[in-house]
Amino acid sequence: MRKTWWKILCIVLLLYAIIGGLLLPVPALKQLQETIRNLYYHVSMWFAMMAIFTISLVHSIRYLRSSDFKFDICAREYATVGLVLGFLGYATGIIWASFTWADPNNPAYASFGSIAREPKLIGTAIAILTYCAYFVLRSSITDIDKRARVSAVYNIFAYAMLFPSIWIVPRILPSLHPGQEGNPALNYNDIDSRMRMVFYPAVIGWTLLAVWIATLKIRINFLKEKNWLNAK
Repeated sequence: MRKTWWKILCIVLLLYAIIGGLLLPVPALKQLQETIRNLYYHVSMWFAMMAIFTISLVHSIRYLRSSDFKFDICAREYATVGLVLGFLGYATGIIWASFTWADPNNPAYASFGSIAREPKLIGTAIAILTYCAYFVLRSSITDIDKRARVSAVYNIFAYAMLFPSIWIVPRILPSLHPGQEGNPALNYNDIDSRMRMVFYPAVIGWTLLAVWIATLKIRINFLKEKNWLNAK
């Protein structure tokens, strides 16, 4: 991963997603209008978040199998970046909902109350808080071995909670969120070919950026650990 080609690809894809997402034509839908461009950022961040949390899960499993602390460090840093993407995706989702779901005939607080009860937002908040608890748990355990083992097990549990809280329960309950009958942005009827030309590169770009940030954080931690061992 130290090669530079994928970093250059990341920059190119993100520039394409940002510029193309703002300038290229989009479907003229009455309710969404120009806010549909948020698909390139909101949904792409969710896809990147799932990919990063999956990588974190793999490293936790590898730690439980090998007891190598480098996998614990990798799992923690990937979870950190995934959580940041989760917050960004949640924030962009709320902003998008405030423009598309709010009732202009009602006061702002009344519309906010209906949006706040949206199953997708509630499930997402539960998933994010579950990963926040992962870091609280880590900070509460002082023993290094025990912290790594317990954190790895909890990381598996937190990843498992993503699916019922984000993908399953919101589709069972009545929801305003698109994609009730399938996968949002993956269903052929959800977006047209013009948007797919930007959306898929945006997903790859955000995922590569998240991996890039996580690898930098991992290398910094490895250097800190190496300096600590040399000092001893």
